[in-house]
Amino acid sequence: MTTRVMTEPAFFILAALLDAPRHGYGIVGEVAELSEGRVRLKVGTLYGVLDRLVGDGLVELDREEVQQGRLRRYYRLTQAGGWALTAETERQAANAWVASERLRVWRPSLEGGAP
Repeated sequence: MTTRVMTEPAFFILAALLDAPRHGYGIVGEVAELSEGRVRLKVGTLYGVLDRLVGDGLVELDREEVQQGRLRRYYRLTQAGGWALTAETERQAANAWVASERLRVWRPSLEGGAP
């Protein structure tokens, strides 16, 4: 598996698959909810990211079902995907802590007026 920086869409797709397998539309909705609307996946972006996550072994096909004459593919998180999400969550938390500590020093300088 190649080590890459995890994109925000990939992060939220992995998070969306933590509790249950989901099909594309279900992933799009769950990502929008988890990100409080900040990440809105378009179909092309979703399947591009899913293809990469599958290729990296972080997500796998769970099952396929025909619904109203259309094929739905359900994806699930792999164990490697769970570990990758854990590592990325810890990395982001560490980054946020560093920035928060520096902001604590910087904030008093804002008392003269915000930009």
